[in-house]
Amino acid sequence: MKTVTSEEMNQQFSYAEQVKHLACAGGKTPKALVITYGCQQNENDSERIRGMLAQMGYDFTEEKEEADLILYNTCAVREGAEQRVLGNVGALVHEKRRRPNLLIGICGCMMQQEHMAKTIKQKYRHVSFVFGTHTLHKFPQILWRALSEEQTVISVEQSDGVICEEVPVRREEGPKAWVSIMYGCNNFCTYCIVPYVRGRERSRQPEKVLVEIRELVKTGVTEITLLGQNVNAYGKDLPEDIDFADLLYQINQIEGLKRIRFMTSHPKDMSQKLIDTMAVCDKVMPQLHLPFQAGSDRILEKMNRRYTQEQYLDLVRRVREKMPDIALTTDIIVGFPNETKEDFEETIKVLKAVRFDSVFSFIYSKRQGTPAAVMEDAISDSEKHENFDRLLEVQNQISREINDACFGKTFELLVEGESKTDENMLTGRTPGGKIVNFPKEEGIKTGDYVNVTVTKTNTWSLLGEICRD
Repeated sequence: MKTVTSEEMNQQFSYAEQVKHLACAGGKTPKALVITYGCQQNENDSERIRGMLAQMGYDFTEEKEEADLILYNTCAVREGAEQRVLGNVGALVHEKRRRPNLLIGICGCMMQQEHMAKTIKQKYRHVSFVFGTHTLHKFPQILWRALSEEQTVISVEQSDGVICEEVPVRREEGPKAWVSIMYGCNNFCTYCIVPYVRGRERSRQPEKVLVEIRELVKTGVTEITLLGQNVNAYGKDLPEDIDFADLLYQINQIEGLKRIRFMTSHPKDMSQKLIDTMAVCDKVMPQLHLPFQAGSDRILEKMNRRYTQEQYLDLVRRVREKMPDIALTTDIIVGFPNETKEDFEETIKVLKAVRFDSVFSFIYSKRQGTPAAVMEDAISDSEKHENFDRLLEVQNQISREINDACFGKTFELLVEGESKTDENMLTGRTPGGKIVNFPKEEGIKTGDYVNVTVTKTNTWSLLGEICRD
């Protein structure tokens, strides 16, 4: 595992000062717009990008017309996200013609793919700079080059990835924060591009994670979500004898922290020790995202998931044995190459047996460079969509029934802010992660913890009233 040295980061800090001198010439404060696609890890990367931009003298805007720099932080997991990025970047050609000094950049997982970086350079010549996941910490140098050179700057390195602890972070103020504990993945599921664009598994030193969380608590954060492509694998690459369960236990001892969540877990690495630790750590919320992807053992083997349906169901049984009220969520891929009706019925079987609170489901998206991309597929798109619609029908009914069972119950919520659907409502999440909207009341503000009784249920959210008893 390579750790970026202080000397290397000092060089980047020097570039940051040079960018600040160039970008802020004439006393103007330049504005940046960072647009993020994909998972929470990408969101966390964007927080570091904004931290570096602030260090380089930039302020921020949500309006493209106001921005002096527009940067897309991209996702490569599904084709749809890539096409949206390319469409939005292509549309900026008119803005670039109107404002030739506008800087346009693309970074993230999508750009870590060599063919995609070449496509941008050849077909999107109005783009100023491109960098991948492994050179994120070199953003100041990349931006300095983009300001100094009259050609597209490409910075994509093929490596197993690095750990960089000294990149500044700019988070939105609030009671919640994401904390990355590890990067990369070693699993090489045949459908997944992540190991190729994020690199191999590499864990942060536990003391670095603990220090970051303690500092966040000092700023008013009371809930943290630990991030990793496979958090269960934490510590396997570290010299000390520590695993994810040990780290959870240590974080649980941090004074002032009230809630701990994490994602994502791979079923093959979900140990009994981790289950037991979750059950005894009072700050670890009763919520577990545990992707099973497909119910058929034949398809699971083709996916290289390294567990069977029986093993997955046994794992769920052991989790619920220790935590009966836990909220379970999952990921499902519909239409993996040559998934038959019989295979799909096994997925429905798992849905009905487990009864997940919610499901993130997708029709299989071919990813160039993965083993599954070259697998023959005799199943029609119409069959895949029929199966997908059926899965949604089954799961929506289950989700509604689980939410209906919440009627009349009282939950402690962390107030996260104003509801996205009604300015007169506040919103928060139950310990199990369910969204609850409730009327604003004088004296109740973001960051408070309140008890709310559920008065109405919907398939995807709940309505409630503050409990005064």
